[in-house]
Amino acid sequence: MIKFSTISRIVICSLATLLGLTACSTVPVQTQPKLTKKDGPPPGPVDVSQLQNAVPKYEPKCRYGNPSVYTAEGKQYYVLASAKGYSKVGIASWYGTKFHGKLTSSHEPYNMLAMTAASPTLPLPTYVRVTNLENGRQVIVKVNDRGPFANDRIMDLSYAAAKKLGYAEKGTAKVKVDAITFNGPNDSGRIMLANNSQPVPSASRQLYVQVGAFYQMAQAEQVKSKVSELTHLAARIQSITLNEKTVYRVQIGPLKNLPNTNLVEMLQQKGFNKPITIYA
Repeated sequence: MIKFSTISRIVICSLATLLGLTACSTVPVQTQPKLTKKDGPPPGPVDVSQLQNAVPKYEPKCRYGNPSVYTAEGKQYYVLASAKGYSKVGIASWYGTKFHGKLTSSHEPYNMLAMTAASPTLPLPTYVRVTNLENGRQVIVKVNDRGPFANDRIMDLSYAAAKKLGYAEKGTAKVKVDAITFNGPNDSGRIMLANNSQPVPSASRQLYVQVGAFYQMAQAEQVKSKVSELTHLAARIQSITLNEKTVYRVQIGPLKNLPNTNLVEMLQQKGFNKPITIYA
């Protein structure tokens, strides 16, 4: 996957500052997992089945990352003045651990488990609906970064969004991207897609590491106590009904950040063979 070089980011951010564009809100940077030189997925399996779509809302254009024109990888790109009516078919890729925790072009920290994306030309931020044309799956993401800069690609999605679309393992997929736009800052009602479809916003979930699921509450209690003692982190038991039977799931969290490799490896060494990162 091709992403911003450091120089490209500095040039674009500097240009945006000189243009004096409207400020946008940013999220405080928190302690992040160790970054790797090579991009890839997070350590251990990640369950994104409960991860909700980004919730579209009106946001002013960001102060950073919105020059009218910029150059990356030797090619000029022109940022659209508006996302209204934007609908495009092309190849999407994804980016992960190499950029996790680093600032995006809009100066929000990149979170590979959030529903976000990068576009070379859409205004930042823009909410879009992405459809995987190979399997019909759809997600709604917030575009808050620039890239990719390969000729055949129109969007870079977060690892989580790519996994929900079913192409994280494959690497790329043919997608259709439709912009979600608002009539103005006081428009809190209908969200108009380029093709007039209506997304349904959902409440956000929290991040946990699930270490096991048991039919006996007593066994779940023992495991909960053990993992709390081992990790010095909060743990909980969540019960669900499967096939008319109650299952007790032991989960560490809620966590502020993606669990690092050390936590996953330590759990595996202590006999928890398949810890899964989930949103619940």
